[in-house]
Amino acid sequence: MDRERRRSSDEPVDAAVSGPALVVPDAVRDAILERARAGRPHEVCGVLGGPFDPDGRNRVRSQYPAENVADRPRTRYRIDPEEQFQIFEQLEERGEEIVGFYHSHPRGPAEPSETDVTEATWPERSYLIVSLEPLEIGSWRWRPADAGNDASSEPRGRFERERLLLE
Repeated sequence: MDRERRRSSDEPVDAAVSGPALVVPDAVRDAILERARAGRPHEVCGVLGGPFDPDGRNRVRSQYPAENVADRPRTRYRIDPEEQFQIFEQLEERGEEIVGFYHSHPRGPAEPSETDVTEATWPERSYLIVSLEPLEIGSWRWRPADAGNDASSEPRGRFERERLLLE
């Protein structure tokens, strides 16, 4: 467990942080890791809830597991729209917002794949990615393309790495 903690966190939660960060309680991190291990060889996925801060720290309070309904679940994930809507209703009932999403890469790195970039749709939300080989957790913030940017270089947007802080 100590190895996991070192690989998934840059610094303690109470340290000064510049730029965006995702704060995840150990219990939530452990639950996501367990789902990723149990779901192997398929990708697992879900929604992260808590207070949303588009430019600063998003603090996860809870995770909402979802069934992966992708046509190729070993290399893709997709949350059924009806299930996603039900999760969003649960978030609202609990006074939470959509902080972001998580999924696993059973045999890939803890960074967004080309498919992840193509499919990302929630601006300024965090995308937590769990790699099982090697065991690592990364967090990325989806930034939509700026209107002033050259459309050919960044047509939809990009993922920016953000700090992952555990508490």
